[in-house]
Amino acid sequence: MRKSAETHEPHSLDLATGMRESQRLRLATLVRLRWLSVAGQVTACVCVAWILEWSFPVLPCFALIATSAGLNLYLASRYSGSFRLSSTAALAVLAFDILQPTGLLMLTGGIQNPFSIFLIVPALIASATQPPLTVAIITGFAVAATTLLTTVHMPLPWSEPGGVSLPAGYVGGFWFAIVATLVFAAVYIYRVAAESRALADALAATELVLQREQHLSALDGLAAAAAHELGTPLSTIALVAKEMQRSVPQDQPIAEDVILLVEQVERCRLILRRLTSLSSSSESHLANLSLLALLDEVAEPHRNFGVELDVEVVEQYGEEPRARRNAAVIYGIGNIVENAVDFAQSAVVIRAGWSQSLVWIEVLDDGPGFPPAVLDRIGDPYMSKRDYRDQRSAGGLGLGLFIAMTLLQRSGATVKIENRPKAGAIATIVWSRHAYSTGQSAG
Repeated sequence: MRKSAETHEPHSLDLATGMRESQRLRLATLVRLRWLSVAGQVTACVCVAWILEWSFPVLPCFALIATSAGLNLYLASRYSGSFRLSSTAALAVLAFDILQPTGLLMLTGGIQNPFSIFLIVPALIASATQPPLTVAIITGFAVAATTLLTTVHMPLPWSEPGGVSLPAGYVGGFWFAIVATLVFAAVYIYRVAAESRALADALAATELVLQREQHLSALDGLAAAAAHELGTPLSTIALVAKEMQRSVPQDQPIAEDVILLVEQVERCRLILRRLTSLSSSSESHLANLSLLALLDEVAEPHRNFGVELDVEVVEQYGEEPRARRNAAVIYGIGNIVENAVDFAQSAVVIRAGWSQSLVWIEVLDDGPGFPPAVLDRIGDPYMSKRDYRDQRSAGGLGLGLFIAMTLLQRSGATVKIENRPKAGAIATIVWSRHAYSTGQSAG
């Protein structure tokens, strides 16, 4: 489980779902950017107040800066570095990043302050990472803040008492420049980012289509080879069995055994004929899996590695969930199970359950669990600090687990990995019933 590990069936690769996942902004990114902003604001205030010795409300400015720093400390302590914000949470955080500098600018000259240009930064971040509604709201909020700063503000800090008053035409032109830049940059960056996401999804879909076709070709070739190799000896057996049936009297005890032999030979020949026509026949018997069949398929390759592997159903409400065979889900769960087996002391348990609204799977092991530093960064594709055992046994940088979690999230699942209270780790995968059946996220 501590080991790092895209395979996705074409029918379950939803471009819109992939886009929504790419629009979930990492909280750590915003926290780092805000620390940079805090450092710049402190430097500007210190330089103006105590180096240039220009008069402005120093204490209220530092109070606003402290508010930004306090929010950073709260978010860093409340959430892990790999936590990704929903659109609503990103909207709230980016709105604060407009509101806080707006307050500073009101105290230091409003739109006449050259640092007012930084109001466009949250809108640019939203344009690159968020859905259209969030981009429109953030851009509109930035435009409103810029407009407010044209009239509601204290004097611009200056060397002369009373500050300096810029011409109204210049202030209006500066306002127009900021607003035009906001709107143009938001639209331009959103379009570029959306096209990049669409291209990435299209390339992934193309690769997966090719991979699926290769698998089907390999399956067809294997079936044809088996039928060809087994056809001749089976025909010989059938011929001998029929000769025996004709030569053995019907009243002999062995007659029933000969008849059974002839029937089973015919059955084998029928199976071979079905194998040879597998590519042209319907694949419905392979296309759909029940939840328990999925878990058996995932667990089977990991049973003979010296670790007891059990599958348990602990909750059953309604009909057992069924879904189209999804290579991404199989790979994602299989990767988590493989890592659990790698680090378990003696046993791994796969628990599953379903209700009228949810489908869930838990993978539990009795291994050493995750070191705190690694646990905090699960979900990051590259982790620079790993415990010694992970480096010895896994040899990766967290990419495999990142891919597994991403594939499961694309199918509509939420994934949570944590340490168990006493020993070992637990991975919890939860879908809504609709998302599990369709392979698509509902939100």
